[in-house]
Amino acid sequence: MTGAATPARLGFRMPAEWEPHEATWLGWPQNPSDWPGKFPAIPWVYGEIVRKVAAGETVRILVDSAAREAKARRLLSRAGADLARVEFFRFPTDRGWTRDFGPIFVRREAPVPEVAVAGFRFNAWARYPEWRKDARVHERAAKALGVRLFPAGSRGKGVVLEGGAIDVNGRGTLITTEECLLDRKTQVRNPGMSRREMEAVFRDILGAGNVVWLGRGIAGDDTHGHVDDVCRFVGPRTVVLCREKDPRDENYRALEENRERLEGARLPDGSRIEVAPLPMPAPLRFDGMRLPASYANFYVCNAAVLVPTFNDPNDRAALGILSELFRDRPVAGIHAVDLVWGLGTLHCLTQQQPAAGATGQVSTGPLQ
Repeated sequence: MTGAATPARLGFRMPAEWEPHEATWLGWPQNPSDWPGKFPAIPWVYGEIVRKVAAGETVRILVDSAAREAKARRLLSRAGADLARVEFFRFPTDRGWTRDFGPIFVRREAPVPEVAVAGFRFNAWARYPEWRKDARVHERAAKALGVRLFPAGSRGKGVVLEGGAIDVNGRGTLITTEECLLDRKTQVRNPGMSRREMEAVFRDILGAGNVVWLGRGIAGDDTHGHVDDVCRFVGPRTVVLCREKDPRDENYRALEENRERLEGARLPDGSRIEVAPLPMPAPLRFDGMRLPASYANFYVCNAAVLVPTFNDPNDRAALGILSELFRDRPVAGIHAVDLVWGLGTLHCLTQQQPAAGATGQVSTGPLQ
């Protein structure tokens, strides 16, 4: 897309996650291979997520059949979720990681408030064979909602981008990693696409022309470097960044390098980004495999900030740090030891739909 046709030129931008939502999208768990050996426990974790999110907004749940919807309704009722704020969409899916294949929304305030969907492609992280059903969800969602769908990329060659690969402050700055989007050997999303071309996509489609490139993601992450396990905006000028204190840990060097990069990064007005350290839980392993356990995979909804916890001494520290930074809503832990066996937790499962008429409320933490 070029010239006046770009969403950014039409006044659209991707809002920050803490700005008011109309809804949260969630794909109901249906694929036991996502959590082999632990699947029976997973729907109950979803029940707790839905219960907390529905306290402040609509929850839009993807299911593949009437039978699956009926089971989900029964479980959510038992879990105490407000079913009056739950809507079901019968869209076929391959897996449940809605952050990555679900609709990425953009919004504009003028001339009239409007929400649209950015039409990025999905190819299962350039890793897994099942993706064709997931890849159509953003189109189905745009049609069901009656909103515009903006194609990302030139005609015939769309841009692959997962929601977990980026994080924005809603004020023109986006954070991502080179490992995920610029690596040319492993899980290559957009062969031949340069850094400058990727930045132009962020500017034109998401209204984020100031891009901060971190290096690598964390160990155990099968996405090859998603930023939502590493570094997240918590305010227009502030991020939390995971920090590993043990120099022997395989995450130590990558996270220290990311800290150094952030120290040199600037916002559009030339000011520095404030960086608050967020601890890492102790390495979590299952069946001999390192899992991508990270407190940075929290989700900000209208009613709360939901944070994955891991039966770890640092759970309390992480919840305390985020409580200081998000003072306008409660911070709640969600047990995620079973969930992370699927190689993702709360942020990976959810995708926010901004409220069309929102004016940009933000949290009021001390570092902003």
